[in-house]
Amino acid sequence: MKAILVVALREHLDQGRFAELVVWRVPKPVLGSSHPYKYRLAYVNNDECVLRYDNEAGKGDHKHVGGREVPYTFTTIETLLGDFWADVGRSR
Repeated sequence: MKAILVVALREHLDQGRFAELVVWRVPKPVLGSSHPYKYRLAYVNNDECVLRYDNEAGKGDHKHVGGREVPYTFTTIETLLGDFWADVGRSR
């Protein structure tokens, strides 16, 4: 099985702000994750990434909030997207 693109979205929110979401279903979990998805979700404000969720190989599921990196517990794609949009709302 090859990687399958599940979500590819770039949404302009307002002047200087956008969210970019990319989720792939992968043949096997990336190192550090236990699910078959590779993802990166980012909220950018005036060319600065202020929020990012990802599961970079070796680091597993986590999010970046400002300058901090904190663990994230992945359960489902729907929950991931909901948690991301909720954090975007709080960041705005």
